[in-house]
Amino acid sequence: MSSSSLARHSSVMAAGTIVSRITGLIRNLLLVAVLGTKLLGDTYNVANTMPNILYNLLIGGALTAVFVPQIVRATHGADGGSAFISKLVTATSVLLAAITAIAVIASPLLVRAFAPEYVGRPEFTLTVTFMRYCLPQIFFLGIFALLGQIANAKDRFGPMMWAPVLNNLLAIVIFGWYFAKQSHLTVATISSSEVAWLGWGTTAGYVLQTIVLIPVIRQTKIGIHARFDWRDDEMRKSLHLAKWTLIFAAISQLSYFITVNISTSAAIHAAKSGITTGVGYTPYSNALLIFMLPHSIFTISIVTALLPQLARFAIVKNVDAIHDQLVRAIRIVGIITVPSAIAFFLFGPIITRALFFGITDKDAQYIGRVLAAFALGLLPMSINLIALRGLNAFENVKLQVWSNGIGNLIGAIASIAAPFIFPDEWVTVALAGALSISYLVSAWVSIRMLARFGIHIHIGEILGLYGKLIAMAFLIAFPLHIIQRHLPGGNISHLLIVLITSGVGYLALAHIFRIAEVRNFSEIILGRFR
Repeated sequence: MSSSSLARHSSVMAAGTIVSRITGLIRNLLLVAVLGTKLLGDTYNVANTMPNILYNLLIGGALTAVFVPQIVRATHGADGGSAFISKLVTATSVLLAAITAIAVIASPLLVRAFAPEYVGRPEFTLTVTFMRYCLPQIFFLGIFALLGQIANAKDRFGPMMWAPVLNNLLAIVIFGWYFAKQSHLTVATISSSEVAWLGWGTTAGYVLQTIVLIPVIRQTKIGIHARFDWRDDEMRKSLHLAKWTLIFAAISQLSYFITVNISTSAAIHAAKSGITTGVGYTPYSNALLIFMLPHSIFTISIVTALLPQLARFAIVKNVDAIHDQLVRAIRIVGIITVPSAIAFFLFGPIITRALFFGITDKDAQYIGRVLAAFALGLLPMSINLIALRGLNAFENVKLQVWSNGIGNLIGAIASIAAPFIFPDEWVTVALAGALSISYLVSAWVSIRMLARFGIHIHIGEILGLYGKLIAMAFLIAFPLHIIQRHLPGGNISHLLIVLITSGVGYLALAHIFRIAEVRNFSEIILGRFR
């Protein structure tokens, strides 16, 4: 796949992802406006995060990465992959249904584990109730991911990126209605019917986004039927790879468990100390949402287009082509991630004060500080994902486990140390910094692991371009950071000024210094709209 072909495929997906992320951002802004950033917001966010935690822990990694090479290989079979894919869908559905049922029953235990400070308080019962409404999302998350990967194997990338828009729009309607009511909800005042509408409404969005993929799969001509004959070599191989993916995910979710546990405890301690700013898990999750925007819109689009082609190169053992594709992807991704990281680091509070409404300026500014701490991890996070997909192409999850384990171990140590080093109101900021450190370590280890397959990505292939991009972005953004308090207008005006000025200046310097990646990609994107 050439650089222009990769960018074209990615831009198609990015269009859907952009709309999805924008509507997702609006959804979360309304959520914050309705539930706030303090304890009520934490009860919902902890509960609504649990389906993703359990899904990623038990099966998510296999569905989004490990099974892709096998699905690609199966589609070249005489039956177009129908037999293997039918077995995979059937086995996955049974497993997801079992996981969902067990999780719903175990909801009180999950809350005790992830938010122990809630036990004996009203927040405990409320979080358990929210969680039981949200946990059925596990089933639909899994089916959506599997159907999406089947579509991707047939080069139908767009629908999977556009389907979440429907999910977000439904949530926007629900949260928008509560926001229009202008009722001040708290842990003590929220009613059981309001909890039910918010919980079931959130889950309904995941049902909707899964259903819309069914016609897409039918168009691929892959016939999917219930099949319970799972004892063949391909299914055994799938289970073996999934076993390592489970270990990989368990390491990631252990780190996330530590984050949720420490952040919710910090929120309780802060409330007891009379601190009025929301400092718990909700600021962390909302800053993370903004932080993930460039990664989700751009890096994941690149990687999604890249992985099927990498799998094909791995099948024919074309190591040089895999190396070139990975380096090309890392260089293209830097075009967006570098200026985004600089903007988050220098303008975090400006961004969040402009975006978050319905909360105090102090609460919004705190989310901005968390975002600034996340910014340090944006570049290594994207580089690490690309390197991991190189390992995915060789169907080697064991090395990914080592990479993930080392990075998360360092991040977990930093997270556990945070409450002992920082006061309660700064713990959440420190947790964001710990995640950034873990990504930095994981990226370095993942690139080193690729050498096992003869793929040697030298730092010079990346550092030269990234150094130029960092210098250009910082040269434009730092003066704006210095004068930000003297900018005219309010929060939205400040945000528009810094983003437009930084963006135009960055592109101008890229043209002056003849950064080919920026120029070529701009021409491709502009060409799609002519």
